[in-house]
Amino acid sequence: MPPGMTSLEKPVQRLTEKQKKKLYFIDALKERYRVDYDKVQPIPYIKDRLYCVDKVYVEGGFEFMATEQVTRGSGPWKRLESYTSVISDERIQSVRRIIEGEPGYGKTTVTLQLAYDWCNRVEGSPMRDVEVLIILRMRQLSGIRSIYRAIEVYLLGSDPRVKEADIAAIIRESKSAVVILDGYDEYPDQHSRRETDVQRILKLDLFANTPVILTTRYLPDYLAPITKRVRLTGFDEIARDEYIRKAVVGEDKIALSIIKARLKENPVLEDLCQVPLIFVMFAHIAYENQDFQNFKSVTEFFRYMIRCFHEHLKNKSKELNTVRYSIDENEHAALDKLAFLAISQENQQITWSREGMCKQLGQDVYKTYLALGIFVEEEVVAYDSSREVEVRFYHKLFCEWYAAHHIVHILSQPGQNMSLEELFRHMKPEDVQYVYRFACGLNRDVGSSIVQYLSDPRGTFQFRSLCILEKTGDVEGTLVNVRSLCSGTVIIKGGDNRLLQRSTVQLLDIAATRGILVSSLHLD
Repeated sequence: MPPGMTSLEKPVQRLTEKQKKKLYFIDALKERYRVDYDKVQPIPYIKDRLYCVDKVYVEGGFEFMATEQVTRGSGPWKRLESYTSVISDERIQSVRRIIEGEPGYGKTTVTLQLAYDWCNRVEGSPMRDVEVLIILRMRQLSGIRSIYRAIEVYLLGSDPRVKEADIAAIIRESKSAVVILDGYDEYPDQHSRRETDVQRILKLDLFANTPVILTTRYLPDYLAPITKRVRLTGFDEIARDEYIRKAVVGEDKIALSIIKARLKENPVLEDLCQVPLIFVMFAHIAYENQDFQNFKSVTEFFRYMIRCFHEHLKNKSKELNTVRYSIDENEHAALDKLAFLAISQENQQITWSREGMCKQLGQDVYKTYLALGIFVEEEVVAYDSSREVEVRFYHKLFCEWYAAHHIVHILSQPGQNMSLEELFRHMKPEDVQYVYRFACGLNRDVGSSIVQYLSDPRGTFQFRSLCILEKTGDVEGTLVNVRSLCSGTVIIKGGDNRLLQRSTVQLLDIAATRGILVSSLHLD
Protein backbone atom coordinates (compact mmCIF):
# COMPACT_ATOMS: atom_id res chain seq x y z
CA MET A 1 0.00 0.00 0.00
CA PRO A 2 1.53 3.38 -0.99
CA PRO A 3 2.44 5.76 1.85
CA GLY A 4 -0.48 7.88 3.03
CA MET A 5 -3.16 5.64 1.51
CA THR A 6 -5.93 4.55 3.85
CA SER A 7 -7.59 1.16 3.72
CA LEU A 8 -10.74 2.82 2.48
CA GLU A 9 -8.94 4.52 -0.38
CA LYS A 10 -7.21 1.37 -1.63
CA PRO A 11 -10.30 -0.42 -3.03
CA VAL A 12 -11.56 2.80 -4.58
CA GLN A 13 -8.41 2.99 -6.68
CA ARG A 14 -9.22 -0.42 -8.15
CA LEU A 15 -12.59 0.80 -9.42
CA THR A 16 -13.14 2.09 -12.91
CA GLU A 17 -13.49 5.84 -13.38
CA LYS A 18 -17.21 5.42 -13.95
CA GLN A 19 -17.61 3.46 -10.70
CA LYS A 20 -15.64 6.07 -8.78
CA LYS A 21 -17.88 8.84 -10.07
CA LYS A 22 -20.94 6.88 -9.02
CA LEU A 23 -19.59 6.49 -5.48
CA TYR A 24 -18.69 10.18 -5.29
CA PHE A 25 -22.15 11.04 -6.58
CA ILE A 26 -24.04 8.93 -4.04
CA ASP A 27 -21.87 10.18 -1.16
CA ALA A 28 -22.49 13.80 -2.22
CA LEU A 29 -26.26 13.20 -2.33
CA LYS A 30 -26.25 11.71 1.17
CA GLU A 31 -24.21 14.60 2.51
CA ARG A 32 -26.69 17.08 0.99
CA TYR A 33 -29.75 15.30 2.36
CA ARG A 34 -28.28 14.95 5.86
CA VAL A 35 -27.94 18.72 6.06
CA ASP A 36 -31.64 19.06 5.27
CA TYR A 37 -33.14 16.29 7.42
CA ASP A 38 -31.02 17.20 10.46
CA LYS A 39 -32.46 20.72 10.80
CA VAL A 40 -36.22 20.31 11.10
CA GLN A 41 -37.50 23.38 12.96
CA PRO A 42 -40.94 22.82 14.56
CA ILE A 43 -41.33 26.37 15.91
CA PRO A 44 -40.18 29.11 13.52
CA TYR A 45 -39.10 31.64 16.16
CA ILE A 46 -36.92 29.17 18.12
CA LYS A 47 -34.07 28.79 15.68
CA ASP A 48 -31.75 27.01 18.08
CA ARG A 49 -34.14 24.09 18.55
CA LEU A 50 -33.54 21.84 15.57
CA TYR A 51 -34.39 18.15 15.26
CA CYS A 52 -33.50 15.24 13.04
CA VAL A 53 -36.62 14.43 11.03
CA ASP A 54 -36.73 10.88 12.39
CA LYS A 55 -37.09 12.22 15.95
CA VAL A 56 -40.22 14.23 15.21
CA TYR A 57 -41.81 12.59 12.16
CA VAL A 58 -45.31 11.28 12.87
CA GLU A 59 -47.50 9.47 10.38
CA GLY A 60 -50.41 11.53 9.12
CA GLY A 61 -53.12 10.07 6.92
CA PHE A 62 -52.38 8.76 3.39
CA GLU A 63 -54.93 7.79 0.75
CA PHE A 64 -54.63 6.74 -2.88
CA MET A 65 -57.07 7.03 -5.77
CA ALA A 66 -58.25 3.53 -6.63
CA THR A 67 -58.81 3.93 -10.37
CA GLU A 68 -57.28 2.07 -13.29
CA GLN A 69 -56.27 5.29 -15.05
CA VAL A 70 -55.61 8.64 -13.47
CA THR A 71 -58.50 11.07 -13.31
CA ARG A 72 -58.96 14.56 -11.96
CA GLY A 73 -62.23 13.41 -10.42
CA SER A 74 -63.11 12.57 -6.86
CA GLY A 75 -62.05 9.00 -6.37
CA PRO A 76 -62.75 6.56 -4.86
CA TRP A 77 -59.94 6.99 -2.34
CA LYS A 78 -58.56 4.16 -0.22
CA ARG A 79 -56.26 4.22 2.79
CA LEU A 80 -52.52 3.58 2.67
CA GLU A 81 -50.81 2.17 5.73
CA SER A 82 -47.73 4.36 5.86
CA TYR A 83 -45.46 6.84 4.11
CA THR A 84 -43.38 3.88 2.96
CA SER A 85 -46.45 2.57 1.11
CA VAL A 86 -45.94 5.39 -1.40
CA ILE A 87 -42.87 3.44 -2.52
CA SER A 88 -43.83 -0.17 -1.81
CA ASP A 89 -47.62 -0.63 -2.12
CA GLU A 90 -48.36 -2.78 -5.18
CA ARG A 91 -51.64 -0.97 -5.80
CA ILE A 92 -49.84 2.23 -6.76
CA GLN A 93 -46.78 0.86 -8.51
CA SER A 94 -46.03 3.18 -11.43
CA VAL A 95 -43.18 5.27 -12.79
CA ARG A 96 -45.30 8.36 -12.12
CA ARG A 97 -46.80 9.08 -8.70
CA ILE A 98 -48.18 12.31 -7.28
CA ILE A 99 -48.46 13.17 -3.58
CA GLU A 100 -51.07 15.89 -3.09
CA GLY A 101 -51.47 17.94 0.07
CA GLU A 102 -52.48 21.38 1.22
CA PRO A 103 -49.83 23.75 2.60
CA GLY A 104 -48.43 22.49 5.89
CA TYR A 105 -49.69 18.92 5.46
CA GLY A 106 -46.15 17.54 5.42
CA LYS A 107 -45.27 16.92 1.77
CA THR A 108 -41.69 18.08 2.23
CA THR A 109 -41.41 16.33 5.59
CA VAL A 110 -42.33 13.03 3.92
CA THR A 111 -39.52 13.56 1.40
CA LEU A 112 -37.08 14.26 4.25
CA GLN A 113 -38.12 11.06 6.03
CA LEU A 114 -37.63 9.08 2.82
CA ALA A 115 -34.22 10.71 2.45
CA TYR A 116 -33.37 9.73 6.04
CA ASP A 117 -34.39 6.12 5.36
CA TRP A 118 -32.25 6.03 2.22
CA CYS A 119 -29.16 7.62 3.73
CA ASN A 120 -29.26 5.36 6.78
CA ARG A 121 -30.46 2.20 5.00
CA VAL A 122 -33.24 1.87 7.57
CA GLU A 123 -34.24 -1.73 8.19
CA GLY A 124 -37.67 -2.53 6.77
CA SER A 125 -37.87 0.61 4.65
CA PRO A 126 -38.23 0.14 0.86
CA MET A 127 -35.69 2.96 0.49
CA ARG A 128 -33.01 0.50 1.64
CA ASP A 129 -33.18 -1.13 -1.79
CA VAL A 130 -32.96 2.14 -3.75
CA GLU A 131 -29.51 2.72 -5.23
CA VAL A 132 -29.86 6.40 -6.21
CA LEU A 133 -32.30 8.94 -4.71
CA ILE A 134 -32.71 12.37 -6.32
CA ILE A 135 -34.69 15.04 -4.42
CA LEU A 136 -35.10 18.50 -5.94
CA ARG A 137 -37.02 21.47 -4.51
CA MET A 138 -39.03 22.81 -7.41
CA ARG A 139 -39.12 26.40 -6.19
CA GLN A 140 -35.34 26.58 -6.77
CA LEU A 141 -35.44 25.66 -10.44
CA SER A 142 -36.36 28.96 -12.05
CA GLY A 143 -34.72 29.23 -15.47
CA ILE A 144 -32.99 25.83 -15.19
CA ARG A 145 -34.30 23.76 -18.09
CA SER A 146 -32.00 20.75 -17.64
CA ILE A 147 -32.79 18.37 -14.76
CA TYR A 148 -29.18 17.19 -14.81
CA ARG A 149 -27.95 20.76 -14.46
CA ALA A 150 -30.32 21.22 -11.50
CA ILE A 151 -28.89 18.10 -9.83
CA GLU A 152 -25.34 19.30 -10.46
CA VAL A 153 -26.02 22.79 -9.08
CA TYR A 154 -28.20 22.01 -6.06
CA LEU A 155 -27.11 18.57 -4.93
CA LEU A 156 -23.41 18.40 -5.81
CA GLY A 157 -22.32 21.98 -5.15
CA SER A 158 -18.85 22.71 -6.44
CA ASP A 159 -17.64 19.09 -6.77
CA PRO A 160 -15.92 19.04 -10.19
CA ARG A 161 -15.68 15.25 -10.43
CA VAL A 162 -19.24 14.58 -11.60
CA LYS A 163 -20.75 16.49 -14.53
CA GLU A 164 -24.17 16.55 -16.20
CA ALA A 165 -23.31 13.74 -18.64
CA ASP A 166 -22.07 11.59 -15.74
CA ILE A 167 -25.28 12.21 -13.79
CA ALA A 168 -27.42 11.19 -16.76
CA ALA A 169 -25.42 7.97 -17.17
CA ILE A 170 -25.54 7.11 -13.46
CA ILE A 171 -29.33 7.46 -13.28
CA ARG A 172 -29.87 5.65 -16.58
CA GLU A 173 -27.65 2.71 -15.62
CA SER A 174 -28.69 2.49 -11.98
CA LYS A 175 -30.26 -0.77 -10.76
CA SER A 176 -32.91 1.23 -8.92
CA ALA A 177 -33.32 5.01 -8.89
CA VAL A 178 -36.12 7.21 -7.52
CA VAL A 179 -36.58 10.88 -8.40
CA ILE A 180 -38.65 13.15 -6.12
CA LEU A 181 -39.69 16.59 -7.38
CA ASP A 182 -40.92 18.41 -4.29
CA GLY A 183 -43.40 21.29 -4.59
CA TYR A 184 -44.56 21.40 -8.19
CA ASP A 185 -47.09 24.11 -7.23
CA GLU A 186 -44.07 26.30 -6.38
CA TYR A 187 -42.26 25.61 -9.66
CA PRO A 188 -41.69 29.02 -11.31
CA ASP A 189 -41.51 27.65 -14.88
CA GLN A 190 -44.56 25.37 -14.87
CA HIS A 191 -46.26 27.55 -17.52
CA SER A 192 -43.12 28.29 -19.52
CA ARG A 193 -43.47 28.24 -23.30
CA ARG A 194 -39.95 26.88 -23.57
CA GLU A 195 -40.06 23.18 -22.78
CA THR A 196 -38.16 22.15 -19.68
CA ASP A 197 -37.03 18.72 -18.52
CA VAL A 198 -39.71 18.84 -15.83
CA GLN A 199 -42.37 19.10 -18.53
CA ARG A 200 -40.72 16.25 -20.43
CA ILE A 201 -40.74 14.11 -17.28
CA LEU A 202 -44.48 14.68 -16.82
CA LYS A 203 -45.07 13.60 -20.42
CA LEU A 204 -42.88 10.48 -20.02
CA ASP A 205 -40.41 11.82 -22.59
CA LEU A 206 -37.68 11.73 -19.94
CA PHE A 207 -37.09 9.15 -17.17
CA ALA A 208 -39.69 6.96 -18.88
CA ASN A 209 -38.53 3.92 -16.90
CA THR A 210 -37.47 5.69 -13.70
CA PRO A 211 -39.97 6.12 -10.83
CA VAL A 212 -40.72 9.82 -10.34
CA ILE A 213 -42.73 11.18 -7.41
CA LEU A 214 -44.17 14.68 -7.63
CA THR A 215 -45.43 16.52 -4.53
CA THR A 216 -47.87 19.38 -5.08
CA ARG A 217 -50.89 21.31 -3.81
CA TYR A 218 -52.68 20.90 -7.13
CA LEU A 219 -52.41 18.71 -10.20
CA PRO A 220 -50.23 19.67 -13.17
CA ASP A 221 -51.93 20.59 -16.43
CA TYR A 222 -50.73 17.33 -17.99
CA LEU A 223 -51.10 13.94 -16.33
CA ALA A 224 -49.76 10.76 -17.90
CA PRO A 225 -52.55 8.12 -17.87
CA ILE A 226 -50.38 5.80 -15.76
CA THR A 227 -49.99 8.38 -12.97
CA LYS A 228 -51.02 7.22 -9.49
CA ARG A 229 -52.45 9.81 -7.10
CA VAL A 230 -51.78 9.84 -3.35
CA ARG A 231 -53.02 12.52 -0.99
CA LEU A 232 -52.19 13.55 2.57
CA THR A 233 -55.18 13.94 4.88
CA GLY A 234 -53.49 15.54 7.89
CA PHE A 235 -53.25 14.65 11.57
CA ASP A 236 -55.98 12.70 13.31
CA GLU A 237 -56.18 12.41 17.11
CA ILE A 238 -53.82 9.42 17.21
CA ALA A 239 -51.16 11.26 15.19
CA ARG A 240 -51.51 14.38 17.33
CA ASP A 241 -51.04 12.35 20.54
CA GLU A 242 -47.99 10.64 19.08
CA TYR A 243 -46.39 13.96 18.12
CA ILE A 244 -46.98 15.44 21.58
CA ARG A 245 -45.32 12.42 23.21
CA LYS A 246 -42.50 12.21 20.68
CA ALA A 247 -41.46 15.86 20.41
CA VAL A 248 -43.04 17.88 23.23
CA VAL A 249 -43.68 16.20 26.59
CA GLY A 250 -42.01 12.78 26.40
CA GLU A 251 -43.55 10.44 28.98
CA ASP A 252 -45.20 13.24 31.00
CA LYS A 253 -48.80 12.02 30.92
CA ILE A 254 -50.11 15.02 32.86
CA ALA A 255 -48.62 17.48 30.37
CA LEU A 256 -50.05 15.38 27.52
CA SER A 257 -53.54 15.53 29.02
CA ILE A 258 -53.27 19.31 29.53
CA ILE A 259 -52.40 19.94 25.88
CA LYS A 260 -55.18 17.62 24.70
CA ALA A 261 -57.64 19.38 27.00
CA ARG A 262 -56.61 22.77 25.60
CA LEU A 263 -57.37 21.59 22.09
CA LYS A 264 -60.70 20.11 23.18
CA GLU A 265 -61.60 23.42 24.84
CA ASN A 266 -61.02 25.13 21.49
CA PRO A 267 -63.24 23.36 18.93
CA VAL A 268 -62.74 26.18 16.41
CA LEU A 269 -59.11 25.06 16.15
CA GLU A 270 -59.93 21.44 15.35
CA ASP A 271 -59.77 21.95 11.58
CA LEU A 272 -56.68 24.16 11.75
CA CYS A 273 -54.87 21.55 13.86
CA GLN A 274 -55.40 18.87 11.23
CA VAL A 275 -52.63 20.74 9.42
CA PRO A 276 -49.52 19.09 10.92
CA LEU A 277 -47.38 22.23 10.73
CA ILE A 278 -49.98 24.31 12.58
CA PHE A 279 -50.67 21.62 15.17
CA VAL A 280 -46.95 21.38 15.88
CA MET A 281 -46.87 25.10 16.72
CA PHE A 282 -50.08 24.78 18.75
CA ALA A 283 -48.66 21.90 20.80
CA HIS A 284 -45.40 23.67 21.65
CA ILE A 285 -47.09 26.99 22.42
CA ALA A 286 -49.78 25.31 24.55
CA TYR A 287 -47.06 23.47 26.50
CA GLU A 288 -44.73 26.42 27.03
CA ASN A 289 -47.22 29.22 27.78
CA GLN A 290 -49.04 29.11 31.09
CA ASP A 291 -51.42 31.89 30.02
CA PHE A 292 -52.75 29.85 27.10
CA GLN A 293 -56.41 30.73 26.77
CA ASN A 294 -59.62 29.53 25.24
CA PHE A 295 -60.14 30.97 21.78
CA LYS A 296 -63.47 31.90 20.27
CA SER A 297 -62.15 32.00 16.72
CA VAL A 298 -59.21 31.05 14.54
CA THR A 299 -58.43 34.77 14.27
CA GLU A 300 -58.02 35.01 18.04
CA PHE A 301 -55.66 32.04 18.07
CA PHE A 302 -53.54 33.36 15.23
CA ARG A 303 -53.32 36.80 16.87
CA TYR A 304 -52.18 35.10 20.08
CA MET A 305 -49.62 33.01 18.20
CA ILE A 306 -48.14 36.08 16.48
CA ARG A 307 -47.96 37.79 19.87
CA CYS A 308 -46.04 34.79 21.25
CA PHE A 309 -43.55 35.15 18.40
CA HIS A 310 -42.99 38.82 19.24
CA GLU A 311 -42.80 38.24 23.00
CA HIS A 312 -40.18 35.54 22.52
CA LEU A 313 -38.09 37.87 20.34
CA LYS A 314 -38.41 40.75 22.86
CA ASN A 315 -37.31 38.52 25.71
CA LYS A 316 -34.38 37.26 23.71
CA SER A 317 -33.40 40.85 22.84
CA LYS A 318 -33.04 41.64 26.56
CA GLU A 319 -30.11 39.26 26.85
CA LEU A 320 -26.60 40.68 26.96
CA ASN A 321 -24.93 41.48 23.61
CA THR A 322 -27.97 40.61 21.50
CA VAL A 323 -29.57 42.47 18.61
CA ARG A 324 -32.39 44.82 19.67
CA TYR A 325 -35.61 44.80 17.63
CA SER A 326 -37.94 47.77 18.00
CA ILE A 327 -40.67 47.06 15.45
CA ASP A 328 -44.21 47.40 16.83
CA GLU A 329 -46.05 44.11 16.28
CA ASN A 330 -49.16 46.09 15.27
CA GLU A 331 -47.39 48.17 12.61
CA HIS A 332 -47.09 46.09 9.44
CA ALA A 333 -48.96 47.97 6.69
CA ALA A 334 -46.18 47.50 4.11
CA LEU A 335 -46.06 43.78 4.85
CA ASP A 336 -49.87 43.58 4.59
CA LYS A 337 -49.78 45.11 1.12
CA LEU A 338 -46.92 42.85 -0.02
CA ALA A 339 -48.82 39.75 1.16
CA PHE A 340 -52.06 40.88 -0.48
CA LEU A 341 -50.40 41.59 -3.83
CA ALA A 342 -48.75 38.16 -3.70
CA ILE A 343 -51.89 36.20 -2.94
CA SER A 344 -54.36 38.13 -5.09
CA GLN A 345 -52.59 37.39 -8.38
CA GLU A 346 -53.83 34.72 -10.74
CA ASN A 347 -50.45 33.01 -10.28
CA GLN A 348 -49.65 33.62 -6.63
CA GLN A 349 -46.18 34.83 -5.72
CA ILE A 350 -44.43 32.68 -3.14
CA THR A 351 -40.83 33.96 -3.16
CA TRP A 352 -39.08 37.31 -3.30
CA SER A 353 -35.47 38.33 -3.72
CA ARG A 354 -33.99 39.51 -0.45
CA GLU A 355 -33.03 42.82 -1.99
CA GLY A 356 -36.52 43.35 -3.39
CA MET A 357 -38.25 42.56 -0.12
CA CYS A 358 -35.88 44.79 1.87
CA LYS A 359 -36.62 47.62 -0.55
CA GLN A 360 -40.38 47.21 -0.08
CA LEU A 361 -40.37 46.75 3.69
CA GLY A 362 -37.21 48.44 4.88
CA GLN A 363 -34.20 46.74 6.45
CA ASP A 364 -35.46 46.93 10.05
CA VAL A 365 -38.85 45.38 9.28
CA TYR A 366 -37.26 42.68 7.15
CA LYS A 367 -34.70 41.72 9.79
CA THR A 368 -37.38 41.63 12.48
CA TYR A 369 -39.67 39.26 10.59
CA LEU A 370 -36.69 37.12 9.65
CA ALA A 371 -35.73 36.90 13.34
CA LEU A 372 -39.35 36.10 14.23
CA GLY A 373 -39.22 33.13 11.87
CA ILE A 374 -42.13 34.40 9.79
CA PHE A 375 -39.71 34.89 6.88
CA VAL A 376 -37.37 32.13 5.72
CA GLU A 377 -34.28 32.72 3.60
CA GLU A 378 -33.04 30.25 1.03
CA GLU A 379 -29.99 30.45 -1.24
CA VAL A 380 -30.75 29.70 -4.87
CA VAL A 381 -28.39 29.17 -7.77
CA ALA A 382 -29.14 30.47 -11.24
CA TYR A 383 -28.30 28.63 -14.46
CA ASP A 384 -25.10 30.67 -14.77
CA SER A 385 -24.06 29.48 -11.26
CA SER A 386 -24.61 32.93 -9.73
CA ARG A 387 -26.16 32.81 -6.28
CA GLU A 388 -28.77 34.95 -4.58
CA VAL A 389 -30.97 34.75 -1.51
CA GLU A 390 -34.71 34.33 -1.92
CA VAL A 391 -37.28 34.84 0.82
CA ARG A 392 -40.63 33.19 1.49
CA PHE A 393 -43.17 33.02 4.29
CA TYR A 394 -42.63 30.18 6.76
CA HIS A 395 -46.14 29.00 5.86
CA LYS A 396 -48.83 30.25 3.52
CA LEU A 397 -51.12 30.98 6.48
CA PHE A 398 -48.83 33.83 7.54
CA CYS A 399 -49.18 35.33 4.08
CA GLU A 400 -52.98 34.98 4.34
CA TRP A 401 -52.94 36.60 7.80
CA TYR A 402 -51.20 39.77 6.63
CA ALA A 403 -53.13 39.86 3.33
CA ALA A 404 -56.37 39.82 5.36
CA HIS A 405 -55.18 42.94 7.21
CA HIS A 406 -54.75 44.74 3.91
CA ILE A 407 -58.24 43.69 2.77
CA VAL A 408 -59.65 45.13 5.98
CA HIS A 409 -57.68 48.33 5.37
CA ILE A 410 -59.07 48.66 1.83
CA LEU A 411 -62.69 47.96 2.79
CA SER A 412 -62.56 50.25 5.84
CA GLN A 413 -61.53 53.35 3.90
CA PRO A 414 -64.23 56.08 3.83
CA GLY A 415 -65.76 56.33 0.38
CA GLN A 416 -63.92 53.32 -1.04
CA ASN A 417 -65.72 51.96 -4.08
CA MET A 418 -63.89 48.73 -4.89
CA SER A 419 -66.33 45.86 -5.22
CA LEU A 420 -65.68 42.62 -3.38
CA GLU A 421 -66.06 40.86 -6.72
CA GLU A 422 -63.02 42.77 -7.96
CA LEU A 423 -61.11 42.46 -4.70
CA PHE A 424 -61.48 38.67 -4.46
CA ARG A 425 -61.31 38.00 -8.20
CA HIS A 426 -58.35 35.61 -7.97
CA MET A 427 -58.87 34.48 -4.37
CA LYS A 428 -61.14 31.45 -4.30
CA PRO A 429 -62.36 30.40 -0.84
CA GLU A 430 -61.26 26.80 -1.41
CA ASP A 431 -57.69 28.02 -2.03
CA VAL A 432 -57.34 30.81 0.57
CA GLN A 433 -60.16 30.18 3.03
CA TYR A 434 -58.30 31.80 5.92
CA VAL A 435 -57.97 35.11 4.09
CA TYR A 436 -61.76 35.31 4.26
CA ARG A 437 -62.00 34.06 7.84
CA PHE A 438 -59.20 36.27 9.15
CA ALA A 439 -60.69 39.35 7.48
CA CYS A 440 -64.07 38.58 9.08
CA GLY A 441 -62.40 38.18 12.48
CA LEU A 442 -60.35 41.36 12.23
CA ASN A 443 -63.26 43.71 11.54
CA ARG A 444 -66.97 43.02 12.17
CA ASP A 445 -68.24 45.45 9.52
CA VAL A 446 -65.90 44.04 6.89
CA GLY A 447 -66.94 40.59 8.06
CA SER A 448 -70.61 41.41 7.42
CA SER A 449 -69.78 42.48 3.86
CA ILE A 450 -67.80 39.31 3.22
CA VAL A 451 -70.52 37.04 4.60
CA GLN A 452 -73.00 38.77 2.29
CA TYR A 453 -70.58 38.36 -0.63
CA LEU A 454 -70.33 34.63 0.09
CA SER A 455 -73.98 34.09 -0.76
CA ASP A 456 -74.42 31.17 -3.17
CA PRO A 457 -72.92 30.24 -5.53
CA ARG A 458 -69.69 31.80 -4.22
CA GLY A 459 -69.84 30.14 -0.83
CA THR A 460 -71.63 27.40 1.04
CA PHE A 461 -73.89 27.59 4.06
CA GLN A 462 -71.21 25.78 6.07
CA PHE A 463 -68.34 28.09 5.11
CA ARG A 464 -70.45 31.20 5.66
CA SER A 465 -71.25 29.88 9.13
CA LEU A 466 -67.55 29.66 9.93
CA CYS A 467 -67.04 33.21 8.65
CA ILE A 468 -69.92 34.37 10.88
CA LEU A 469 -68.19 32.66 13.81
CA GLU A 470 -65.00 34.58 13.05
CA LYS A 471 -66.96 37.84 12.75
CA THR A 472 -68.81 37.51 16.05
CA GLY A 473 -66.29 35.49 18.00
CA ASP A 474 -69.34 33.89 19.58
CA VAL A 475 -69.75 30.14 19.29
CA GLU A 476 -73.15 30.40 20.97
CA GLY A 477 -74.32 32.78 18.25
CA THR A 478 -73.33 30.26 15.61
CA LEU A 479 -75.31 27.47 17.22
CA VAL A 480 -78.45 28.53 15.32
CA ASN A 481 -76.67 27.58 12.08
CA VAL A 482 -75.21 24.44 13.65
CA ARG A 483 -78.65 23.29 14.84
CA SER A 484 -80.08 24.04 11.40
CA LEU A 485 -77.38 21.91 9.77
CA CYS A 486 -77.86 19.03 12.23
CA SER A 487 -81.65 19.01 12.12
CA GLY A 488 -81.68 17.30 8.72
CA THR A 489 -79.49 14.69 7.11
CA VAL A 490 -75.86 15.83 7.00
CA ILE A 491 -74.21 14.47 3.86
CA ILE A 492 -70.47 14.47 3.30
CA LYS A 493 -69.61 13.33 -0.21
CA GLY A 494 -66.28 12.16 -1.49
CA GLY A 495 -66.87 14.36 -4.52
CA ASP A 496 -67.36 17.53 -2.43
CA ASN A 497 -64.50 19.99 -2.54
CA ARG A 498 -62.20 19.96 0.47
CA LEU A 499 -63.47 23.30 1.76
CA LEU A 500 -67.07 22.05 1.96
CA GLN A 501 -65.99 18.80 3.62
CA ARG A 502 -63.84 20.55 6.20
CA SER A 503 -66.41 23.27 6.92
CA THR A 504 -69.09 20.64 7.52
CA VAL A 505 -66.84 18.58 9.79
CA GLN A 506 -65.87 21.65 11.81
CA LEU A 507 -69.53 22.55 12.40
CA LEU A 508 -70.12 18.96 13.50
CA ASP A 509 -67.21 19.31 15.95
CA ILE A 510 -68.91 22.37 17.45
CA ALA A 511 -72.16 20.40 17.65
CA ALA A 512 -70.40 17.58 19.50
CA THR A 513 -68.87 19.91 22.09
CA ARG A 514 -72.27 21.55 22.68
CA GLY A 515 -74.22 18.30 22.88
CA ILE A 516 -76.31 19.01 19.77
CA LEU A 517 -77.86 15.88 18.31
CA VAL A 518 -77.10 15.11 14.67
CA SER A 519 -80.30 13.65 13.25
CA SER A 520 -78.62 11.72 10.45
CA LEU A 521 -75.10 11.58 9.02
CA HIS A 522 -74.45 10.07 5.60
CA LEU A 523 -70.94 9.53 4.24
CA ASP A 524 -70.94 9.04 0.50
